Amino acid sequence: MAFIRKKQQEQQLQLYSKERFSLLLLNLEEYYFEQHRANHIWHKDSHHERKIRGSLKICSKSVIFEPDAISQPIIKIPLRDCITIGKHGENGANRHFTKAKSGGISLIFSQVYFIKEHNVVAPYKIERGKMEYVFELDVPGKVEDVVETLLQLHRASCLDKLGDQTAMITAILQSRLARTSFDKNRFQNICERLHMECKAEMVTPLVTNPGHVCITDTNLYFQPLNGYPKPVVQITLQDVRRIYKRRHGLMPLGLEVFCTEDDLCSDIYLKFYEPQDRDDLYFYIATYLEHHVAEHTAESYMLQWQRGHLSNYQYLLHLNNLADRSCNDLSQYPVFPWIIHDYSSSELDLSNPGTFRDLSKPVGALNKERLERLLTRYQEMHEPKFMYGSHYSSPGYVLFYLVRIAPEYMLCLQNGRFDNADRMFNSIAETWKNCLDGATDFKELIPEFYGDDVSFLVNSLKLDLGKRQGGQMVDDVELPPWASSPEDFLQKSKDALESSYVSEHLHEWIDLIFGYKQKGSDAVGAHNVFHPLTYEGGVDLTSIQDPDEKVAMLTQILEFGQTPKQLFVTPHPRRITPKFKSWSQTSSYNASMADSPVSPGEESFEDLTEESKTLAWDSIAKLQLHEQYKIHKEAVTGITVSRNGSSVFTTSQDSTLKMFSKESKMLQRSISFSNMALSSCLLLPGDATVISSSWDNNVYFYSIAFGRRQDTLMGHDDAVSKICWHDNRLYSASWDSTVKVWSGVPAEMPGTKRHHFDLLAELEHDVSVDTISLNAASTLLVSGTKEGTVNIWDLTTATLMHQIPCHSGIVCDTAFSPDSRHVLSTGADGCLNVIDVQTGMLISSMTSDEPQRCFVWDGNSVLSGSQSGELLIWDLLGAKISERIQGHTGAVTCIWMNEQCSSIITGGEDRQIIFWKLQY
Repeated sequence: MAFIRKKQQEQQLQLYSKERFSLLLLNLEEYYFEQHRANHIWHKDSHHERKIRGSLKICSKSVIFEPDAISQPIIKIPLRDCITIGKHGENGANRHFTKAKSGGISLIFSQVYFIKEHNVVAPYKIERGKMEYVFELDVPGKVEDVVETLLQLHRASCLDKLGDQTAMITAILQSRLARTSFDKNRFQNICERLHMECKAEMVTPLVTNPGHVCITDTNLYFQPLNGYPKPVVQITLQDVRRIYKRRHGLMPLGLEVFCTEDDLCSDIYLKFYEPQDRDDLYFYIATYLEHHVAEHTAESYMLQWQRGHLSNYQYLLHLNNLADRSCNDLSQYPVFPWIIHDYSSSELDLSNPGTFRDLSKPVGALNKERLERLLTRYQEMHEPKFMYGSHYSSPGYVLFYLVRIAPEYMLCLQNGRFDNADRMFNSIAETWKNCLDGATDFKELIPEFYGDDVSFLVNSLKLDLGKRQGGQMVDDVELPPWASSPEDFLQKSKDALESSYVSEHLHEWIDLIFGYKQKGSDAVGAHNVFHPLTYEGGVDLTSIQDPDEKVAMLTQILEFGQTPKQLFVTPHPRRITPKFKSWSQTSSYNASMADSPVSPGEESFEDLTEESKTLAWDSIAKLQLHEQYKIHKEAVTGITVSRNGSSVFTTSQDSTLKMFSKESKMLQRSISFSNMALSSCLLLPGDATVISSSWDNNVYFYSIAFGRRQDTLMGHDDAVSKICWHDNRLYSASWDSTVKVWSGVPAEMPGTKRHHFDLLAELEHDVSVDTISLNAASTLLVSGTKEGTVNIWDLTTATLMHQIPCHSGIVCDTAFSPDSRHVLSTGADGCLNVIDVQTGMLISSMTSDEPQRCFVWDGNSVLSGSQSGELLIWDLLGAKISERIQGHTGAVTCIWMNEQCSSIITGGEDRQIIFWKLQY
């Protein structure tokens, strides 16, 4: 789990430093500058004093003394509460400290905090009233410098305006950073070459730590200015798997580096002072990664999720990451949905839709009565309007859930106090009820609710979190009746997240949080409008001149919470699950997706076929050239094979249709219909007739049994580029900018009357059509044009569903995935694009350095023929080219694969056909 793992990392670092001190003892936006070994001179009366050994920490807004003895509390003195700061002996209030040496620093103040006495995490104790503490440094010669630093920081803390305080402290910090640089002796290897060094801050939840970033040819380093929690943080570039630019404080200054593939918790989060420094470092690491790690986009993760290669949990983690959500930034902590609605039953029924929350609505819209009140207020509100006065994710909400595992974070956020006991995270059911009914509570959940670590639900630290009004102490979180233990609760929550219901509806919640319903009129219609300051670009901090106003605005935004970066601007596709019976998109979708009933015997045969297909595609990288034959005088344009595999028919730009015997390895026939090129061919069911399309605007029907042309369809005004056939319907694409649908059966006997073809539909395009393909049920058709547009048509109504301009040149080939959920297209621009059929969204795009002229695919992997003659194997889910296989000496122009995916034939500009063998 993200936060818990982060906390464990910090605890490991503290073991390294052997300190009770933590940056969480500082105020928000406070810096820790330096430490000195010292004694605290403590007195009972004018005759008795003793020395408490420890470390004196100089921070930008406070002085902190950490005693070595854990029985003694850590002392924190806010600089704004100091009355006098000076060398011991220079103040008038030093009469008690008769034995103090000249190395003493005297602080006279009106308020002091005592923290972690006996190393117990508890609310801070406060003592008020005028008092004096003396700290005796081990190195007396440093007293003057320390006093001068404290006086300077004291002046900053006492400025009236918060903006002026921030500006002065920032100037002091930058001066310190300018006087130091990265210690090159910290390099892992003397041979390392320095590429870049700059100032930055390491970000952890609620705190930042300034220092120097350094990158070499092998390592990324961060050296804290204060040497805390260890002298240098080092990351080997070879271990880096992902890197993301981040917004930090609404500014493009953050950079997060991950050495794991799926974990939400990063290895380092850096905040830079200049966007250019961030971008330069990102460019260097990204360039290094290009040669080692495949880059993932929201669309590539979507494809993996849709096809079942990512769980719902993993997909949400990736979306959070891409949307600037980080476990290092509590104002942008990863957000997960409430899934379960039933927290009262003794058994959790995941087969009952009533068990689940409505994922199509934000939390604020789940209660109809509350929503009506909010909408009434919204209508009466002046611009800028918003429906909800609080957000679904904020630092306070995150720590509300995590107070039992991260109490120090809560104390840091709330100035040394826990929240009121009755407002704590006491019960799952109570929290859900308040989210449904509360006037200002609209919070969602965090990843920990779907993880494995139960510690955030259990008061294992035995914290004193207060007593509720009923008299009971706040202890473990009260679980719903259906959970027998915290472990059982998390397991059932995970089961619910991965359930069929959630898989079918999770895209609706994604539309609200990361997608098109996040902003604009769609957000209004979905009742999903939050305060303008929560949205990216909601305020331009650089345009605010008043430093006080700028600091106040930033503080408000960070405490209120931020909406994730928008990842999708069109409806998010559904997940592909085997239980889907119908879709609401179009009648064609209903037809193509519905499961057709089969007998047990047929089902068994289909299972065997699917198994052989899977085996074939798993072995596709072992494809070997078996035989090759040069049977044409120009480029091969089409291949079709008889059902028994014995006869291969090919068309070519040399205007001929050839029939080649695979058994005798001889050319058996060569037919010419005109002197114009033929563009494609197919066999009609029964293997009695071959159809060829031609550049002379015609489609030719050739009878194999009688060796003669049987029919000619003159149906276009320009070249016919591609033909398809299904259920006595012919689909013809043409450079005349149309795709035509014909009905008719050609004559089967010589001498019989030619059949009349009826034009059933004409699908009009703006430019010439170069390729078409049908889905398995022939209810959908995809076409590709010379100007790079992919069109998806509903054949039951002859209407255009989606028009996607996704290539910069000719679309060379298109095809539906076997389940009809996706369309793949290749183009002269070298791109492979995956489009979701339901939404028309371009969900994946990969690029090669040359055009991919043709392909076959199984929905996950692609075998394509390239301009150079190579066959390329693409791993769509891994977003990479996994294999290159030498084949033709010119472009691969067409490719054929049998239904079992066990036989492959390619044709090329080198006039050859090549038979390929799969090595299992």
